[in-house]
Amino acid sequence: MNNELVSLAKQFRISVLSSGKYKIPGGMSASDCLLDVLREEAKLREKRVAAERLKQARFPTYKSFKDFDTDFQKGISDKELEQLENLEWIDSLYNVILIGPPGTGKTHIALAIGNKAVEEGVKVAFHSMDTLVHTLKTQEISAKSKARVNYLAKCDLIIIDELGYLPVSQVEANLFFGFISQLYEKTSVVITSNKGFSGWADIFGDAVLVTALLDRLTHRCQVIQLSGSGYRVANRKQIFKTEEQTKA
Repeated sequence: MNNELVSLAKQFRISVLSSGKYKIPGGMSASDCLLDVLREEAKLREKRVAAERLKQARFPTYKSFKDFDTDFQKGISDKELEQLENLEWIDSLYNVILIGPPGTGKTHIALAIGNKAVEEGVKVAFHSMDTLVHTLKTQEISAKSKARVNYLAKCDLIIIDELGYLPVSQVEANLFFGFISQLYEKTSVVITSNKGFSGWADIFGDAVLVTALLDRLTHRCQVIQLSGSGYRVANRKQIFKTEEQTKA
């Protein structure tokens, strides 16, 4: 490939050409060749943008809707999962709150929503309640935390996992309330919690604050109550074989 062409491609950051490996298809007109280059460049850039969206989401693992076992968890139906999966509710700025004991599928559903949204081009961020509060607390003294908070403000969907597992101080409660207030009617929020709303006052230590918090979160919201024994406990794997497994 022409060295000047490669040099100019690098200057204008046209990756398809700057690598010097692009093969000009035979028999193409100049305009068709240019169109082919631009199409390939668009695909390459979208691939990079998608990879960055996934990186910034910070999902701990991949979960999908098709892997969710509705035979085990009766608190949500296949039809309801389909409604969550179509993501139209994000455009309408609805929230989703998943409540239930450990192991009932709350985080699985939250991650399935998040992974599907990223695949569809939605800007998503995932945080445990603990890491989110830490980020909010340290944004004035940490450049990384400040940059993360700025990124969160630009997200279309924010997933907050494990609300209620660890105690929250008054300062942390106020920071969290302020954060949710900023997101109100701008960003969809998914929250998982092991405690129902009646127990949130114990988490935050302020019944008035919780009332105002829930007023914002539940204005447009689907609350999903999951129950039963945990999936991990019911499907526990162990090193030692049981007597029945040995006989089999």
